[in-house]
Amino acid sequence: MKEISSTNVKIICTDEQEISASLFQPHNAMKGAVLIAPATGIKRQFYISFANFLAEHGYAVLTFDNRGIGESLTGSIKHSEASIQCWGEKDMPAALNYLKASFPATKYHLIGHSAGGQLIGLMPNVKEISSVFNVACSSGQLQNMRLSHRMKAHFFMNLFIPFSNLIFGYTKSQWFGMGEPLPKNVAKQWRAWCNAEGYVKEAFGKTVFEHLYDELTTPSLWVNATDDDIANDANVADMLTVFPKLNAQTLTLAPENYGLAEIGHMKFFSKKSNVLWKYALDWLAMHK
Repeated sequence: MKEISSTNVKIICTDEQEISASLFQPHNAMKGAVLIAPATGIKRQFYISFANFLAEHGYAVLTFDNRGIGESLTGSIKHSEASIQCWGEKDMPAALNYLKASFPATKYHLIGHSAGGQLIGLMPNVKEISSVFNVACSSGQLQNMRLSHRMKAHFFMNLFIPFSNLIFGYTKSQWFGMGEPLPKNVAKQWRAWCNAEGYVKEAFGKTVFEHLYDELTTPSLWVNATDDDIANDANVADMLTVFPKLNAQTLTLAPENYGLAEIGHMKFFSKKSNVLWKYALDWLAMHK
């Protein structure tokens, strides 16, 4: 196949915040356009191989860095006012609008990784998406994790995040192998939501006053793995309670069934796991 061309672009959100993104253009006939919404603290470069794969199969793709992360961080992270909520309310909608303007008159799909799937109900334009394919997306509720991982998660969320925010002015999540450093409000909100049932539901009526979680009927597939300590079956089910009308299917993958050592929370998008990518292609083909 021909080499895929990608272009780095800047996207302006409704509050004038600029975020960095990459646009992947297919060389063959276009079947649709895909927005890849990233996990908490994960830069868009993490999804390059997967984005190229989709583009090779006829899909335009947009990846982006949420504000406060990667190339969308402006100035010192200590001064970033980014929050998880504004990722869903401002960054993701702006990215979708850019994708639509770049590739009009086609169908648009969202592939969400963890937070990228959790936040779709905050997008005011989410009903313009034809289908959702979520990977490792769940409520991340600490109480539903197995004991050994729950103890680690409690330490990180309830001790390290407040300590790091106090001492450094942001959360050094990279010390735990959890992506990029996190702006303090991102980490604070993440902590609150993972300590409650239904993740973002904890913020309803507090900081979230308008959302579409109650209305969404979009076809969606929620893919998790048996070796994912965070997005386990119980937490996927917990997240789905936030979407009472969603047309949702679930799929749990076991790494040993595909000759893989692990899938976990992150490895679905690894090039070594490309045997799994057929699930995304099949899903997109069903909803073109």
